[in-house]
Amino acid sequence: MAPRIALFHATRAAIRPVEAAFAEIWPGADHWSLLDEGLTQAVDRAGGYTDEIGARFIQLAEYAAATGVDAFLFTCTAFGPAMEECQRRFPFPTFKPNEALLEEGLRAGGRVGLLASHPVTLPLLTGQLQDLAREQCRTIDIKPVLAEGAWDDLTKGRMDSHDEKVIAASSELDDCGVVLLAQFSMAPLLPKVQAKVPGRVLSSPHAAVARLKGLFAA
Repeated sequence: MAPRIALFHATRAAIRPVEAAFAEIWPGADHWSLLDEGLTQAVDRAGGYTDEIGARFIQLAEYAAATGVDAFLFTCTAFGPAMEECQRRFPFPTFKPNEALLEEGLRAGGRVGLLASHPVTLPLLTGQLQDLAREQCRTIDIKPVLAEGAWDDLTKGRMDSHDEKVIAASSELDDCGVVLLAQFSMAPLLPKVQAKVPGRVLSSPHAAVARLKGLFAA
């Protein structure tokens, strides 16, 4: 029987990219989605993560876990403390959206470009990548870049403008050996970003699905 994977979303823009990654990398997986866009809206209103938002996140995760799953994959980046609590709480594998991506970036070495569209996400992931480097006693040179205004375009359905801003911002990373697309919603732009920069471009959903497949195939 195929493992059952619960995908936990706080924006619908993350759903299609991760489904595309499953179709490409692991079509035999049994996955289903839980979406609460209000979580992201709450973060935007509060200007960042709060304990109240975290409690709501964990409550929804407990509901999904009770349905019987073999693994969790969270696809939105702004809920780090709540995701870490879920990792401690649940007995099955539970993955943050960018764990696999950050590990790939660290393995690549050299200067790592980190491209995000959400202003809360960029400092969170920069810190996570720095922490990961310290844990592994490795030195890393991180260049974080925010695609200004792209997240607002995304939330208002202005996808052409969102895409243009992300692609334009990626040109600032032309001195990086590897470029990490920090959010699942940016994954469809990988080919266009790759055309702008000489370094290798990696996306969160592809890295995450590949790691999940490797875990259950082992």
